[in-house]
Amino acid sequence: MKNFLKRYRFTLVMVLVTIGLYLFSPTTGEKALDTIGYSFKELLSVLPPIFILLGLLDVWVPKETMMKYMGEGSGLKGVLISIFIGSAAAGPLYGAFPLAGVFMKKGVKFTNVLIFIGAWSTTKIPMFLFELTALGTRFAVTRLIASMVGIFIIAHLVDKSTSKEEVDQIYATAVKMNS
Repeated sequence: MKNFLKRYRFTLVMVLVTIGLYLFSPTTGEKALDTIGYSFKELLSVLPPIFILLGLLDVWVPKETMMKYMGEGSGLKGVLISIFIGSAAAGPLYGAFPLAGVFMKKGVKFTNVLIFIGAWSTTKIPMFLFELTALGTRFAVTRLIASMVGIFIIAHLVDKSTSKEEVDQIYATAVKMNS
C-alpha cells in the first residue's frame, strides 16, 4: 500500500485537485473532466499499437544489432537512424518514451535516444508534408532545418550536462521498467 501511494502520489493529488475543482466550480470541474476523458480515450487509442510494436522490437531485434547501428560508436549512422525512426513515427510525444525505454534497454547511445525523442516531437513526416502543401516549401524547409539544429543542440547540451552516474541511473530505470 505504501509503495502504491508513493508511486501514484502525483495522480492521486491530481484526482483530489479535480474533485476540489468540481466542488468549488462545477462548470470548470465538468470541463476538466471532459478534457480528462478525451485525453484518456486518445491515450487508449494510441498506446496499444505502440506497445505491440515495442514487444515485437524487443523480441525480434537483438541487442547486438541495436548497439551496432545505434549504440556507442555508431556515429552518423546512429544519428540518421534515430532521426528516421522519430520522424516516421505517428502519435503524441508520450508515445516516444516507451520506445526510448526499449532503446535504452537495447544499448542505444544516450545522445541518439535524445535525438530520437526530439525528432518524434518536431520532424514528423506527415507534419512536414502538411507544411509543404499548406504553408509552402520555404517555410517547411526552414522550420525543418531550424528544428534539426535545435534537436542537435539540445541533445548535445543534455548529454554534456548529465553525469555518467545519472545516465547509468536512467538506463537502469529503463531496463527495470521494460523487464
